[in-house]
Amino acid sequence: MLPWLRRLLRPLAVLVLTAAALAAPTGTAQAASAPSSGWNNWSCKPSAAHPRPVVLVHGTLGNSVDNWLGFAPYLVHRGYCVYSLDYGQLPGVPFFHGLGPVDKSAGQLSVFVDRVLASSGAVEVDIVGHSQGGMMPNYYLKFLGGAAKVNALVGLAPDNHGTTLAGLTALLPYFPGAEELISSKTPGLADQIAGSPFLAKLNAGGDTVPGVQYTVIATKYDEVVTPYRSGFLQGTGDNVRNVVLQDLCPLDLSEHVAIGLTSRIAWHEALNALDPANAERTTCASVFD
Repeated sequence: MLPWLRRLLRPLAVLVLTAAALAAPTGTAQAASAPSSGWNNWSCKPSAAHPRPVVLVHGTLGNSVDNWLGFAPYLVHRGYCVYSLDYGQLPGVPFFHGLGPVDKSAGQLSVFVDRVLASSGAVEVDIVGHSQGGMMPNYYLKFLGGAAKVNALVGLAPDNHGTTLAGLTALLPYFPGAEELISSKTPGLADQIAGSPFLAKLNAGGDTVPGVQYTVIATKYDEVVTPYRSGFLQGTGDNVRNVVLQDLCPLDLSEHVAIGLTSRIAWHEALNALDPANAERTTCASVFD
């Protein structure tokens, strides 16, 4: 396709998919009338159809609410018990989290998962993470005993093998005021730079651990995780599935932020990973599901 034509068609495709997403039921209105209308409902008990609670892990500069305003209701409406946490907080920096040392953030995830299991009575959870939130749980799985408590890890544009500092700072314009609040003392950013000591430890001995199913959903328009395929994992056997969003729907032009916040195509594929026995093929029409 000619470059000028591609530039012309991209905004049109975005408008079409956005309009479809707005027209499609989000689950928020329907769920609001139910007894368990939202997520982080600590009285929620998993059903036989969905026996594992879903823990949502936000990305760098995200938080437990803003990162999941779309996807959490999408899951709740489909009968899941859904929870999200804040992690990686820095003193004096509100709202923008995921900036503390990633290994310490994994410890926060460990405590949160134990709370979810105790509250729900479930044996295992599934984890869906966006950006750093798709990578950080790997530390929990490999070093903090998480593999015994997690059935599946789904990463939306995770930086499993790191990225450049330029890629991470590309996030700042999406969060007004963040640049002024954040000093140079942000170990969570340093840990995510390709080749960092943290990532060397994380990926030594293989990307995955036995007993966990991994799914990575990447977007070729990712401006933060570069190259976008660096988020892919190498596994043993059939425990890893790496997916490019545009292979599912060429019209979905979601970049790094949008793949977690608004892409119903990515959400549909994540849903398939959570319930593979009832998976339905993800296409552009999945925006209406």
